[in-house]
Amino acid sequence: MKGFSGIEAVLFDLDGTLIDSAPDLGAAVDKMRTDRGLPSLAPEVYRPMAGAGARGMLEVAFSLTPEHPEFALMREEFFVNYENCMTQRTYAFAGVAELIERLQQRLLAWGVVTNKSRRFTEPLTRAMPLFASASAIVSGDTTPHAKPHPEPLFEAARRLRLRPERCLYVGDDERDIVAGRAAGMGTVAATYGYLGQKTDVASWGAHATINSPAELLQLLEQA
Repeated sequence: MKGFSGIEAVLFDLDGTLIDSAPDLGAAVDKMRTDRGLPSLAPEVYRPMAGAGARGMLEVAFSLTPEHPEFALMREEFFVNYENCMTQRTYAFAGVAELIERLQQRLLAWGVVTNKSRRFTEPLTRAMPLFASASAIVSGDTTPHAKPHPEPLFEAARRLRLRPERCLYVGDDERDIVAGRAAGMGTVAATYGYLGQKTDVASWGAHATINSPAELLQLLEQA
């Protein structure tokens, strides 16, 4: 299968691919609503926009866009709320822990490339035992560019001391696939995270698509 032969490491996006952070992201912005006397919204309302971070959460909760004059102030309030709760309801998706264990058994290195800033990535990954064995964790502000630019993926490959084509990148957003392909990596689209029904994953151009973490192992074994 194209993009899967000779793989020595697997890199993953974070939110929506390895971990489900939607409950904490939703709780952080919902607190902003209740603090203002507005009614709470159900977690399911926030979930589809979890992959868009602060921008997505503020849009759902307040119909606020980045062009609004109060956006920066509201975003910082959201960030502070999120910092205070970001490990309370966040967990690895079912099958992820087993997937990481199997990768290690196969002597494959693994790492994370996320657009989440270090402000959140570092304390979150330190708090979750799952990430103790990660060989590289690259945040959205680790390099001058974030995804869909390939530079964060190049940085992860450098840290792993591997050529990019020896790495596979797995993500749940079109930006992940664009970045992975631009870096010359094999790409896998994960559909079990935050994708809405209207998302046309096939249009992203990923080398493969998985509906569960376990399916990634099957792809590697087939290769």
